[in-house]
Amino acid sequence: MSKAQVATAEAALKFAQEDAARYKDLAERGSGSVQQSQSATSTLQQRQASLQSASASVVAAQKQIGSLQAQKASTEAQLARDAAQVEQAELNLGYTTIRSVQPGRIVRLTGGSGQLAQAGQSLSMFVPDDIWVTANFKETQITDMRPGQPVDVEIDAYPGRRIHGTVASVQPGSGTAFSLLPAQNATGNYVKVTQRIPVKIVVEEWPKDVAIGPGMSIVPTVTVR
Repeated sequence: MSKAQVATAEAALKFAQEDAARYKDLAERGSGSVQQSQSATSTLQQRQASLQSASASVVAAQKQIGSLQAQKASTEAQLARDAAQVEQAELNLGYTTIRSVQPGRIVRLTGGSGQLAQAGQSLSMFVPDDIWVTANFKETQITDMRPGQPVDVEIDAYPGRRIHGTVASVQPGSGTAFSLLPAQNATGNYVKVTQRIPVKIVVEEWPKDVAIGPGMSIVPTVTVR
C-alpha cells in the first residue's frame, strides 16, 4: 500500500512540475498571471512533500517487515519447541502403562495408584502362564537323557497327582558354571564334587485345579529307555 502511495505521489509530482513550468513560462511571457504561477509552485511543493512522506512510509514499512519476519522466526521456533515438549509428554505418558507380551499373573505388588516410584524400584513381579520345570539332575544321571523323552512330574504340594511332561532341553554345562560367581577349582587342592545339570521339562497342559508357581518342589522321573 505504501508503494502504491509513492507511485501516486510521483505521478502527482510530475503533473505539478509540468503545470508549474507551464504557468511560469506563461507568466514570463506575460500571457499568464503571477498568481497562477505561484499557485502552481505551491502545488508543486505540496506534491514534493507528499512524495517525501510516502517514501518515508515505504522505508518504515520495510523496517517493520524485517521486525515481523524476526517475530515470525521466533514464533516458529517456539512452536517447534512446544511440539517437541508435547511429543516428550506423550512418550512419558506411554511409559506409565506397562503391558505384558504374554499372559500371566502379577505377584508381590508393592505399588499403588498415585504412588511415586523411584528409578529402579521394584513394584511387582510377573509370573507367566507359560510354566515349565527346571530339574537339577546329577551329571551322572544325564548320560542317556535326551530332549523329547517322557517325564512323570510329582508335585510335593499335591501328593498323588502325577503329571506327564517332556524333556525340552539339557543345559550344556553345570548350573554353577553359569552362575554370577562361578566356582574356581584351580587352587591345587581340587576336590571332586558331583555337579548339577539343569534340565528343562515342559508340560503340554497343566491341570486347571492346581495352583503352580515359581519355587515349588517337584520330583521328576525321566524315562530314558
